[in-house]
Amino acid sequence: MTEPKLNYVGPLPELLPYARSTPWWRRIPLAFLIVVVVPTVIAAIYFLLIASPRYVSEARFIVRDAGQAPSAFGLALQGVGLSSGQTDAFAVHEYMTSADGLRDLRQRFDVPALLSRPGADSLSRYPRLWESRSEEGLLKALGRFVTVGYDSSTGISTLRVEAFRPADAQNLAASLLNGGEALVNRLNQRAVTDAVQQTRVTRENAVRNLARAQTELTAFRNEQAIIDPQTIVTENAQLIGELNVRVAELQAQREQIAAEAPQSPQLRPIDARIAAYRRQIEAERAKISGGSATLAPQVGAFEELTFERELATRELAAATTSLLAAEQDARRQQVYLERVVSPNLPQAPLEPRRWLSLLAVFASCLLIYGLGWLIWSGVREHRQDG
Repeated sequence: MTEPKLNYVGPLPELLPYARSTPWWRRIPLAFLIVVVVPTVIAAIYFLLIASPRYVSEARFIVRDAGQAPSAFGLALQGVGLSSGQTDAFAVHEYMTSADGLRDLRQRFDVPALLSRPGADSLSRYPRLWESRSEEGLLKALGRFVTVGYDSSTGISTLRVEAFRPADAQNLAASLLNGGEALVNRLNQRAVTDAVQQTRVTRENAVRNLARAQTELTAFRNEQAIIDPQTIVTENAQLIGELNVRVAELQAQREQIAAEAPQSPQLRPIDARIAAYRRQIEAERAKISGGSATLAPQVGAFEELTFERELATRELAAATTSLLAAEQDARRQQVYLERVVSPNLPQAPLEPRRWLSLLAVFASCLLIYGLGWLIWSGVREHRQDG
């Protein structure tokens, strides 16, 4: 009788788990499917099948000042790495993405209609499911379509506008650029007004002072019926001098005649003429001084009024010079927006960058999965060691 020979003890080989063939997709970890595969597939469906094409219009401009020397505030900004031209450029940037920029756009275009053209997908158009239809919601949505950048090495700013139609992108970019130019002009006008306002007020005061001094001088002349009392005093002084000369000549003539013929009949007429000249001298002297009705107080008042008018004239000349200098300084400090590249009419859509966006989603998900796997492996090893 032949004894049975036992060669293997255990379950049947076909019943072992490792002996059965497992599909490759079942070998993929569930976490990898959830974190990497599913988001990538969803992104692929959106970017390759759903995402609407967007056209991009781009413009480049530069904001610079015409001044030769920066102001004190500009020097302070340069100390921290910012020039006055940069601050003006940043002001234009802020305007283009601000409520003021949106308000100016809405005066020319139906912005909500431009951002929600028929055929635009629900994740790109305005409003998206979670966006409101308010003004704030529209401003926030505009930020997705308008981008403003600055190149610090060249000082050139770039305006980039996306839209679902080529003409829409170009019109929006041109309107924003025009609004930026208007903003720069307003800033210049305000700077000029602020710089010359004080000097202009000073000149207006000087003009009023000169007019008042001239009015008072004219009133004095009309009241006294004298154009220039100083001239009359000078003429009277000259007349008195001439009369004194005549008196001295007659006095010398009389002494000569009296020495040669003391009883000469010529002495009496000479004495009469000397007495007449002396009365004329006293009368002329009385006109100049000796009472309130004389020329002396009139000359004093006239000189005071004349001095005030001359002082007002000099004040007006100095104020006018200061005003002209302030206006020239303000013009030198004005800034200008110059277009380097005007908004173009796009011929082909540039957004979205489908494959690049899909690759970015896949890489991001893969990075997240890798970080999660490393963290989970570390936690599991820590438990085994414990």
